[in-house]
Amino acid sequence: MTSRGTQFQETMLGRARLDDEERERAVRLDLVVRADAVLLPHRTTRARVTGRVRIAGRAEDAEAMGEMEISPLANRRIRYRIAFALEGRTLVLDGWKSVSPARPLASLTVLPYTVYEDGEPVGEGTLRFPLTTGLLPFLASFRFPRPAGAGAVGDGHLAPRWDGKPGRTEVWYTTLTDPATGSGVWLHHEVVAPTDGSDAYAHGWVAVFPKDGPAEHTRFGPVPWTEQSQGFAADGIEARPGRLAGSAGPFTWSLTEKPRGGPLHTFPRWSWRRPWLPASQMLPAARCHYDGTVRYGDNELRLDDAVGASARIYGHGNARRWAWLHADLGGGDVLEIVAAVSMRRGLDRLPPLVFLRLLREGRTWPRRAERTAVGWAGLGRFRADIGLPEWRVTGRAGRHRIRVTVTQPPERTLALDYTDPDGSPAVCRNSESADAVVSLERWWGTWRQEATWRLSGTAHAEVGDR
Repeated sequence: MTSRGTQFQETMLGRARLDDEERERAVRLDLVVRADAVLLPHRTTRARVTGRVRIAGRAEDAEAMGEMEISPLANRRIRYRIAFALEGRTLVLDGWKSVSPARPLASLTVLPYTVYEDGEPVGEGTLRFPLTTGLLPFLASFRFPRPAGAGAVGDGHLAPRWDGKPGRTEVWYTTLTDPATGSGVWLHHEVVAPTDGSDAYAHGWVAVFPKDGPAEHTRFGPVPWTEQSQGFAADGIEARPGRLAGSAGPFTWSLTEKPRGGPLHTFPRWSWRRPWLPASQMLPAARCHYDGTVRYGDNELRLDDAVGASARIYGHGNARRWAWLHADLGGGDVLEIVAAVSMRRGLDRLPPLVFLRLLREGRTWPRRAERTAVGWAGLGRFRADIGLPEWRVTGRAGRHRIRVTVTQPPERTLALDYTDPDGSPAVCRNSESADAVVSLERWWGTWRQEATWRLSGTAHAEVGDR
């Protein structure tokens, strides 16, 4: 039986006084905690911590990372060690909740801490867990996933899913934006198992989208597919945990991938484990950073902390019509959208079903992926208007509603053809330098603007049809 881990989210509020100033400042921590074992109070459990650290007027680090020791009975403490950036410096928040049977509520909700720089104390403060507003979200955030393998985040999600059945397609793809030049990169690795039972084959392509100028690309394969334990490898090209490399035509690339956060399931989580839907898509890590080089012709693109993500698709082939968006909104926030009309009889008569996931401040909205798709059928809440050069998605879940407008300028869009397992063709029109405007509103008796993001040339988008 596969062991399970534990994941939960926690928010703490408080004050801090740093040595370089006399005044105290407000502090907020929004943390995501992941352990590779189920938490049991009589054991000591070590967990990884990611999230956002805010010190009013001084720090706003959405990529804080650290560790937690959860030992309420064995050591009577819950210790936090979190590294974060402040004005070009790297500081470490170190403190623990001292668990006391005599005062359990206070001891489990109060975190005194010290701030260190290079091992020397440079500040101190106290954080408190807000019981009134934080307890219910804290309890609702608990998950017990099967942990990925050792190594990079999401290793377990990179293993091939194809089990030898005909009529399947499987994809590993990566999209990223170079912060120095504004260029976009697209790496597509695909396995196709034809419906007629003939041998499965591997193929794909690499494309670069310069900020000024047309996209350039080349294809590789098809070549026979051989079984892999992790990721994709064929014809000297690989997409494995932490590494993307290959050579095709005038292109040569070698990239390291550094995950920043956990997986993001665009479709319902169960659909990745149990392929009952026509297809499913997910991201082994919602955000990644990339270092390395991409060479094509006489050009060389050197990447240093380029921002993007890898994603996975497994299903029976391409949709009748679809749209896709990956938008890194900054500060650790990510928006992923897939809107599609299925090829299955009956489903092909429906408007596009929308699967939308907004990762914001460490929390994913809507909480369940089904709400954006099934909600349409019952309540008409999410809708996609797919076209080019502009397409839109609008929807509402709970007290929030969202409006997304994506623009794929023709001069920054590349058209490529696909072949489904049954031999039928499809065409996608992709831009790794698209524009997007995202508007999020919240209901307070009337709709009020809560956040707006505008991406110019850094959105990754696609529209496909037959």
